[in-house]
Order: sequence, then C-alpha cells, then structure tokens
Amino acid sequence: MYDVIIKNARIPQGDDTVLTNILVKDEKISGFLDNVDGIEAKEIIDAGGHLTLPGCIDSHTHFMYQGFPHRENFLTGSAAAARGGVTTVIDMPCCSVPSARSVEQLKLKLGLVAPQSLVDYAMWGGVTGEDVREGWLHNVQEQADFGAIAFKAYMTPSVPTYPRVTDPEMYEAFKAVAETGLPIGIHAENFAMCDFYVKKFQKEGRMDGPAWAEARLELAEKVAIQLGINFAEDTGARLHIVHMSTGIGAKLVGEAKQKGLNVTSETCPHYLTLNYKDAMGKYGPLAKIAPPLREEKDNKMLWEGLTNGSVDFIATDHAPYEIESEKHREGMNIWTSFPGIPGVETMVTILVSEGYNKGRISLSKLVDILSTNAAKHYGLYPKKGAMYIGSDADFTIIDLDKRWIIDPKKQASMCGYNPLEGMELKGKVVKTVVRGHLVFEDVEESTLGAMTDKELQEIIHNYPEGIEEKYAEIFKEFPHLHSKEYENSYRINHPEVIDKHIRGIKGIKVKPGFGRFVKRQSIQVLPRTIRY
Repeated sequence: MYDVIIKNARIPQGDDTVLTNILVKDEKISGFLDNVDGIEAKEIIDAGGHLTLPGCIDSHTHFMYQGFPHRENFLTGSAAAARGGVTTVIDMPCCSVPSARSVEQLKLKLGLVAPQSLVDYAMWGGVTGEDVREGWLHNVQEQADFGAIAFKAYMTPSVPTYPRVTDPEMYEAFKAVAETGLPIGIHAENFAMCDFYVKKFQKEGRMDGPAWAEARLELAEKVAIQLGINFAEDTGARLHIVHMSTGIGAKLVGEAKQKGLNVTSETCPHYLTLNYKDAMGKYGPLAKIAPPLREEKDNKMLWEGLTNGSVDFIATDHAPYEIESEKHREGMNIWTSFPGIPGVETMVTILVSEGYNKGRISLSKLVDILSTNAAKHYGLYPKKGAMYIGSDADFTIIDLDKRWIIDPKKQASMCGYNPLEGMELKGKVVKTVVRGHLVFEDVEESTLGAMTDKELQEIIHNYPEGIEEKYAEIFKEFPHLHSKEYENSYRINHPEVIDKHIRGIKGIKVKPGFGRFVKRQSIQVLPRTIRY
C-alpha cells in the first residue's frame, strides 16, 4: 500500500520525456512504474500526461511577514508560490523586525511563519556592516551550524534593521563566511555611484519613471560585481550575485568561472522580459526595483547566460509593497516610492513560456535553472530539486499548451500590482505537489475560502501562543515587532482587507501550516561549467 500514486506523469529524461507513474510513500519518492494496475494507494493524483518537473525552487523571496505584515505574510506569499508551481522557497533575512542575523532571531522567525506556510521553506542567514563593527561575526558560523543555506550582504541600504556593508566590512564578512563553506550573496550595486547619481537626477528635476533606472546605472552593478570577484579570489569565499540585472554581469561571472573561482549568479524573470523605458514609462513606481530594469540587450545577454552557464539559476527577489502607503501615497514620487515587485507566482511559467516553449532553453536546462541548481548550490539536494527514489515527492505539473494572461487582480500576493500585467504566456502550472500532497490545483475551490474569522485572527493577526514569552528579550527591544512602515500602512487599520484577500485565493488544497522548514543537508558546490 502506497500513500500516493502520481499517475500519467511526463517526467524529464535529459531533453526528452517519458510517461510514467510515480509511487510515493512517507512523503518521498518510492519508485516509478509504467503500469500500476493492481498497485494500491490511499490517493491518486492524475498528472494528465502533463510535464512533471521536480518541485521548483525560488531561492530569493522577501515575504516580510515579521515587521511588515501589510506587504505580504507567509500565507499569501506561500500561496503565490504554490499557485506558481514553487514547492520550496528560501526566504531572505533582511526584511523583518528584527532581521535574522543570529540563531535566536532565526528561531523567532521560524516560530512566526510555521503556522502560515503552505509550501516548504529554508532560510538565508544574515551578515551586515553592524555585525562587523560590533564584533558579532561569531553569529555567522552559528547560523551555518543551525542550517542556514547562505548569507546575504547589502552594498546599498536595505532596511534600518539590516545595515549595508562598506567595502572593508564586506571583505571581513567574506572572510567569516568563507570559513563556513557556504555562499555569500551580495546585492551588487556600488552605493557611492547610485547615491551620487540619484541626487544628481533629483537636483536636475527628473521625475519620470525611467530616471530611476538611469540613475542606478549599469556601471554601478559592473564595478560591484568586479569588487566581489576580487574579494572572493582573495578570501576563497563562494560569491553569489543575487538578482543580477545586466548582461555585462553575466560576462564577468563567466570569466570568473573560467579562472576557477567559485562565483555563481542568479537572474530574475523580469530582467529577462522587461526593459526599463517601456515598463517604467508605463508603470512608474510599480516597476521600480533595485537593481533596476535594464535594456533589451541585457534581456538577450541574460538568456544567453542561462544557456552557457554564466547564470546558474532563476530566482524572483519577490518583494511586494503596499500601493496605498509605499508605492502611490500622496506626495510620493519615483525617488521616494519603495523598490520591489512580486514574482514567485509567475517565475515558473515565464521560464516555460518565454524560455522552453520558444526554444531559448532546452528541457534539461529548464530543470537545472528551476529546480536542480538552486537545490545543489544551497545544500538541499537531493532531498529537494531531484526526482530520485528517496527524494521528497515534490512535483510541478505544467500544461505546456495552456495560454493565459497575467492579471494582478487574480494573483495570491497581497500587493495588487505587477509590471508584467497583460503579458500572455503559453504554459501554466495546473498542479503543485509538496511531499506527495496536492497543495494547489487550477480550480476555483480553496481551503482558504472557508477560513473563519477566528482562524484568520489566530494565524495572521496574532502571534503564535507562547512566542512573546519565549522571546521576551527580543520583544523588549522591538515592541510588537512592528516597523515604522507598518505603523504608517493602510492595512494596519484595515485588517479586513487582508482577510478578504486570503479568502479569495483560489486552488489551495491544504491548510496553513502544512509547509515545513528544510535545513541544509550538506555543503554542496555547483560545477563551474561554461558552454561555448
């Protein structure tokens, strides 16, 4: 007796596929059979002959529940992930109050998100300029021992609880992270250059959307990546360039790989599909991100980077903001609005539609950049990102022929905007399976629609029982864990808006709290492969 059979699954075999049935026992893959006549299972999930990938991973999310619950909570964020075919997210340490830069802070964050998540989740560790200045770098090894998958550092300001690093502080952070064997991911923009040109453009009176992208120029990312590569070469640290936006960045990473350095990179779907003049001209602050959108030549070069190996995988930098208070508040402009957009719900299908279906990338490459490479890079493989016997039974099931149009009003993210609005895609996630359980199906019915006021209050608006007592010292330093932005938000006075939105999310088949924390399994390093 098996727990589940995933019937009629068309799974990848290199660049080809094979139709099979997948056996699941104790939430893990138990086998593959051509014919399951006479095989008993408690549940049957029919993949319908559709492409069935090993569960896709978004390794760069900012769900921001802790401190910024008006932007996104872990329930709405993980619902967006499930609807987008993402079975595991890896959340960043920076956008929370307090930021997650110690084991105690990581444990608090996990305790807060556990009742909400619908998909599995791992955690980035944190290291900042303050950690260097205050002598707190011992927290780096402790977070690594706890199970953090990598460490994030900002070269430009993020939030007050996550100070940026100066150049020498970043060098010290590289040395500390190098000792753990884990990657250090940097937000690669030169702060002085960005700061100078933003102020210059403001003084000149530029208020148009594209001005944001032109002020944070390509050169600011280029020199930041070059500095990171130099630090990696000197310290032996594993440098990872997060949300890389430029084609020249891909070229620099490729050259570093050829030198034998452990340098990797990710890009995002918006850097593959949008250009700053069109998107920021049309949407203004709703297309404002950092690094900014670039040019069509960068779209092309980043697709080439995915093909030749200088870009290792895809992530989203999913970081939505509240329109009423942070994007279009009265008196706000392109310089003062907050930079961030959603992405976790559309990542997989953009890569399928604009990549695989259009012949830009092969099937094997699609699997690598959506599942396998991130799992290996962050030490989750083969528990995640693989379709082996013994791997977690995570599957992303995609109808390659289904056409649909991105509509922010139908997305699970609370933000209500998306600069990809109106984009027509070919290929849609129809089912998402996490550990053998059907988490999302492309239907109207949803477990979230039946949530009571009491359940929403306990899961979304209140902290879990005992949390405030257990972490009393943190709550003493950060009362209520509220940010200034949350105190000034629209939703703080309109919690009913959050409740209505959650109840309107369609297709979710499990209850909040189903997702589990995934610790790093081991230290793994991607092969440095460049294809000519």
